[in-house]
Amino acid sequence: MRTGPHNALTDVPGLRVGHASLTGGGALSGTTVVVSPPGGAVAGVDVRGFASGTRETDLLDPRRMVQRVQAVVFSGGSAFGLSAVTGVMERLEAAGAGFPVPGGVVPIVPAAAVFDLGRGGDLQARPDAATGTAAFDAACDGPVAQGAVGAGTGAVAGGLKGGVGTASVVLDGGVVVAALVVVDSAGSAVDPGSGMLHGARAGLPGEFSDVAVDGAGLAALRAVAASPSQAPGDVTTLAVVATDITMDKSGCAALAGMGHDGLARALAPVPTATDGRTVFGLSTAVRPAPEPLELFTVQAVAADVVSRAVAHALLAAGTVTTAGGTWRSYAETATGGVSD
Repeated sequence: MRTGPHNALTDVPGLRVGHASLTGGGALSGTTVVVSPPGGAVAGVDVRGFASGTRETDLLDPRRMVQRVQAVVFSGGSAFGLSAVTGVMERLEAAGAGFPVPGGVVPIVPAAAVFDLGRGGDLQARPDAATGTAAFDAACDGPVAQGAVGAGTGAVAGGLKGGVGTASVVLDGGVVVAALVVVDSAGSAVDPGSGMLHGARAGLPGEFSDVAVDGAGLAALRAVAASPSQAPGDVTTLAVVATDITMDKSGCAALAGMGHDGLARALAPVPTATDGRTVFGLSTAVRPAPEPLELFTVQAVAADVVSRAVAHALLAAGTVTTAGGTWRSYAETATGGVSD
């Protein structure tokens, strides 16, 4: 196994990712969009946790008529931020992408929201349709920005600065499995014994550089975990796991379920009664349906790519200070240095 060329969700051929961030003026939020290839992608979902804000997830039930989605949206702003979907839908409609109806199309865009209200200082500074449009217009198939960007701009992970992370793996036969996460969690991504990131244990050779956690850094990390800055119920972690092999909606839902296993390995505790979690599974269906052994492998590495993506999110996120508070980065807290 190896990472894809970008070690990102965009290593799945046909997928594009775009971010739009809102900062300054009391804002600390944003939107991230995953755009499907022409013709859409098969999708499933697995929603767990205490308070998940979602849109159009019922359509992904295998018993429903719709088979493919044109995009998936992650947004800050809690339920208010789901309005970012409107901007994405309008762009897709203009391109003629969507479920055919008499006289036009209806783009199918399931979405989920992060609870980051007020973290920039102004409760009403949150994503809207224009933010969704900006994220869609920024979507590309190249490297994916990570850390405090897009829907991860205002994310917090166990008291540390959270954000967006992504990772991929290419199996020996060429099958690609990749994930993108928005880490906004009550649980910590840090091992309290060593100060290392739980998710880094799933890393491929050479993927993660060792962080020099000294005694003072370990004490600081433990102090943050013991006194997280967010209130119970004010966090939601989101993820999408994608592959290029052919899967139906049930298979994609199972893939999403494996993504939850990846979150459980990278965040502790999880799940809890104080956070929401939503994971989408996507299949671009350009490769044949897998044989049983290949399916087993795909599901196993799906959990690993989610865990790795969580670690990348924490490593990429820098310290942020707003009128709503200060959230130190993992790197700065662990080493006493200055985060990028």
